[in-house]
Amino acid sequence: MSKVPRSADLLVNLVLSRPGEIEKLKENPEKTLRDLARETTMELIPPVLKREVGIYYVVVGALGIVAVSTVIGAIFLTSTATVKIPDVITALGSAAIGALAGLLAPSPKEA
Repeated sequence: MSKVPRSADLLVNLVLSRPGEIEKLKENPEKTLRDLARETTMELIPPVLKREVGIYYVVVGALGIVAVSTVIGAIFLTSTATVKIPDVITALGSAAIGALAGLLAPSPKEA
């Protein structure tokens, strides 16, 4: 199993591997840390959503199909017979809509 690099570890390794970097940190810590942070984030593995967009579309599509089919199934059951809608259909529809809301809602941004 490969170890996922952490940004703090990459930053420390970057500072220690370059001669004179510690002196730069002592002279101008804010500018040096911002520059190093920019370099460090370039080395990190991008999130799954940015690497493999296809899986995101498959999941959203499947959840959309489940949500729409439960609504259509509930309408069909109530219109053709006087049957109470099964709780399983209600639970599936609610879970699919909740999952879609969680996936499609924008992520909170850092201030």
